[in-house]
Amino acid sequence: MPVSAIPLGYHSITAYLTVKNAAQAIAFYQSAFNAVEVFRLEMGPGVIGHAEIKIGDSHVMLSDEFPEHGAISPQTLGGTTSHLMIYCEDCDAAFARAIAAGATAARAMEDQFYGDRSGQVIDPFGHRWTLATHIEDVDFEEIQRRMAAMGGA
Repeated sequence: MPVSAIPLGYHSITAYLTVKNAAQAIAFYQSAFNAVEVFRLEMGPGVIGHAEIKIGDSHVMLSDEFPEHGAISPQTLGGTTSHLMIYCEDCDAAFARAIAAGATAARAMEDQFYGDRSGQVIDPFGHRWTLATHIEDVDFEEIQRRMAAMGGA
């Protein structure tokens, strides 16, 4: 039987995070986002070479920093150029849980013109997360109209 190009339970795109202190990051993601640890590969005491967690139906891979291999965290870089988005049943509760676990609010929860309710947090490891619940189906023309009414393009 042939091997699947995408492992069972994974999606075409899987986020891979580099953090300072991956063990603490896993504990934070468990507390803040109800993550489930799938496994971790330790390269020595307190050094995680690779680990995987699941948030909802999606795997997230992560490791400690390895600058010699180009794996550098947002904390070392002084920020991040991307962020992750989690769709969940109750984004307000997820936002509150993330803040209680140690995240910093970056954008307050609010209803968005494109049909989501969302807000953003920055985790203690420098990664930015959008927490959202889809609350309204809005077609493309209506999204454009609403954006223009707000002064957008």
